[in-house]
Amino acid sequence: MNIRKRLKSHPEVHTGALNDILFILLLFFLIVSTLANPNVVRVNNPKGQKDTKAKQTIVVSIDKDQNIYLGQSPVAINMLDSLLKMEVDKARPNVDTPSVVINADTISHYGEVFRIMQAAKKAGARVVANVK
Repeated sequence: MNIRKRLKSHPEVHTGALNDILFILLLFFLIVSTLANPNVVRVNNPKGQKDTKAKQTIVVSIDKDQNIYLGQSPVAINMLDSLLKMEVDKARPNVDTPSVVINADTISHYGEVFRIMQAAKKAGARVVANVK
C-alpha cells in the first residue's frame, strides 16, 4: 500500500490581467456614453457666403464705476431710454434693424444691463451683449 500523498494539481485561473482589461473597458464605456447623446436632434444649419457679423450701429458701455456711455459721451441713467430711442431712429434710414451693442464690465450691475436691453428692444433694435 502506498502511503505517500499524491501530488494533486489545483486548477487556477490567472486573473492578473483581468483587472486591467475591465478597467480599460469601464473607461471606454464611460467616455462613449458621454459622447453619445440620444436626445439630440440633428439639423442642417445654413451656411453664409459672406461675413454676417452685426455692425455696431449703437454702442452702450458700462464701466466698473457704473457710469453709462452712449458711444463716447457719458449719459445720465434717467435720460438713457430717450437718447437710445433717438439714436435708433437716427440709424434706421441706413440700416433696417439697428443693433445696440452693450459693453459691460464684469463688476457692473446686471440689472442695468437688462434695463438697457429692454430699452433697446422697446426702441426696435437688435441687442448684442458683451460682458468683459
